[in-house]
Formats: sequence, structure tokens, C-alpha cells
Amino acid sequence: MKTVTMYRPNTIQNALSDFDRYFESFFGDSALAPAARVFGHLPPVDVQETEKAFVMDMELPGYEEKDIAVHVDGGSLSIESKQEEATEEKKRGGTYILRERRLNSFNRSFKLPENANPETVSAAFKNGILTLEIQKRPEAQKRMIKINAS
Repeated sequence: MKTVTMYRPNTIQNALSDFDRYFESFFGDSALAPAARVFGHLPPVDVQETEKAFVMDMELPGYEEKDIAVHVDGGSLSIESKQEEATEEKKRGGTYILRERRLNSFNRSFKLPENANPETVSAAFKNGILTLEIQKRPEAQKRMIKINAS
């Protein structure tokens, strides 16, 4: 028995996908991807809970300590940065055909857990990794209860 298959002619969407694949093969990326990276850039964060604290590690390669700001407002923690565009065009006197290095900025906010103490946030920056440590409230920390012999 023969099966029936649906005929789907090329649509504008397929043509655009083919065009994007063409650019990817030539430039190594889609022509629209640099804009998406700039506007959608959110650095990855790892959050770990220990007995006494919450530890956050954020990858920020290419950033410097002076470019990063950390704010605590009540139960909210915000990390933001804004890097200015380099002025290489003026130095070299050329015109860009494709430019992917532009203004990099981001703003990430996190709601702190109820057992976190926002007064104890500490930050360190080393080798492109921002590490934040937020201590737990003393009453929320695990403690050992001594059992008395009767």
C-alpha cells in the first residue's frame, strides 16, 4: 500500500532559514546573532547552598572589577555592568564590515531566600569570576542539640 505524504512548497520562512545558514557558513554566525548576543547577554550563574551561606559564582570573562556593581535592596540582590565600546575604528581609520564587539551591559536580579542575611553579602572578583557569599541568618543555620543523659 502506498502512503500519502503532504507536499510543502518552500515558504518564506524556509528561505530565511536557508539565508541564515548561508551567513553562518560564511561568517561563522548569523548576521542577526551579534545583536541578539548584545541585547540578550546574561552571564551564567552557579548558586550553591552550604550549611552557613549561599555562594554565587558568575562568569564575567573580559570584565574588570571597576565595571561591575553589586547592590542589595531589602530582599533583592542586583548585579549589573556596563562596558563601553572600544574606539579602535578611530585608531586604525578603517570601516567595519562586521562588528561583533560592542557595548556589553547586563543587569541580573535575584530574590534572596528568607533565611539569607542581606547585611552579610561579600563579593570577590578573580580571573573573570565574581563570587558572592550571602550568610544565612543565625536562627536559620543548622545547629547541634546536645542530648542530656537522664
